[in-house]
Amino acid sequence: MGLGCLAGSGQSAAMVIRLPRDCVELLTQQEGVLARWQAADCALRTSAIDALLRSDRWRVLYRGVYAAYTGKPSRESALWAAVRRCGPSAALSHVSAAELDGLCDRPGHAIHVTVASPMRIRFDAAEFGHGLPRIILHRSTRMDAARHPARTPPRTRIEETVLDLTQLARTFDVAFSWLSTACGRRLVTPDQIRAAAECRGKLRWRADVLTALDEIGAGVFSNLELRYMRNVERAHGLPEATRQARMKRGWRSAYLDNLYAAFGVAVELDGRAAHLVEDRWQDIHRDNFFAGAGIITLRYNWTDVTGRPCAVASQVAQL
Repeated sequence: MGLGCLAGSGQSAAMVIRLPRDCVELLTQQEGVLARWQAADCALRTSAIDALLRSDRWRVLYRGVYAAYTGKPSRESALWAAVRRCGPSAALSHVSAAELDGLCDRPGHAIHVTVASPMRIRFDAAEFGHGLPRIILHRSTRMDAARHPARTPPRTRIEETVLDLTQLARTFDVAFSWLSTACGRRLVTPDQIRAAAECRGKLRWRADVLTALDEIGAGVFSNLELRYMRNVERAHGLPEATRQARMKRGWRSAYLDNLYAAFGVAVELDGRAAHLVEDRWQDIHRDNFFAGAGIITLRYNWTDVTGRPCAVASQVAQL
């Protein structure tokens, strides 16, 4: 039975509840989820909702938010249900918005939603039973500007999401990772994040964030690369390398983390604790190719850069 024609268990054909076309379209868009406050806008009587719930054709997800099916809700349905539970102007935010925009690889079970500061929303403990995700509520005085105007489910703009995540970070290293990952994946530009930062009256680590955006714009895309630039290169007066230098390797392009072109020296940085054999041999083959082009490659890991930066700087300087 489709969404457009629903009957309760044991009901006759005459008791079939036909959903308005607008309601069917909204349910399709929202992964089978509908909030009670949306009923009037899609020409659905609340009495029809109550009848569908009594007949066990629909089920309650959160208070005032329903699923037009009886099975376990998908992650997409849960996201829609959480944001609709918080009202028309609410938006998914923080790690939940990051999950949708491809910024977060391992989202948590809980769902983060941001609402305008004046709104008052109370949750009952029973709402989060039966395996439904807990809703973590945030408030913003800039909701109209922070909310993306078109993307669905409703969510914050990617630059706002990134800044929100930096504010929850335990350390600035974690905050920098959010900034660099978002820009490295080309989800947003440093200039877009900077513009959003300038609109915020309060911003933790403001000076560090703005400095980091300049460094990311120059091609620093990881905490290891940041430590190398600050603790090895700048601290020891080495020349400034070209970051993420694009080089031709046959008919393909390759990128070098740090290239001192005038000296024919490249510095590659790898923060991985272990290498696959195939990856290691790819690195060796690339180093061999560039050695033939007159570029000597030095490789350092996290321990080298953070534990003995002076020795690394000395070796780079000598070469």
